[in-house]
Amino acid sequence: MSTKINAVVDEAGLPIRLSISPGQASDKAAAPALIDSLTRTAHVVADRGYDAMALVERIRSRGAQAHIPTQKDRKVQRSVDRTIYRQRNFVERYFNKIKHFRRVATRYEKLAVTFLSAVALASARLWTRAYESTT
Repeated sequence: MSTKINAVVDEAGLPIRLSISPGQASDKAAAPALIDSLTRTAHVVADRGYDAMALVERIRSRGAQAHIPTQKDRKVQRSVDRTIYRQRNFVERYFNKIKHFRRVATRYEKLAVTFLSAVALASARLWTRAYESTT
């Protein structure tokens, strides 16, 4: 049994929303709850795993623009702005940073609620590092 961490990060790569889902579940299943909780966003950037027309329409209905490339097997391919899509790197950096926390990297916690708590604590540590005084 495994779990997936689903995260929304801001333009600085700091986490805003977190959720976990079963490892066998599709990424598309967790996305609506994360998107519905967002306020004041102009762009939503995600990878091919989140490619679903229902999700793209949900993003558009909230007044944002979706930058989600289509999967290779689709007949109609959507184009994405490459300069904006490169910002997806912030999510990848976030996951790299939380993997430095042993409890998260080894999935030490067995219950979903305690694993989510460990991820939240690691994320809080990233926030404090970003805003701690250097003087």
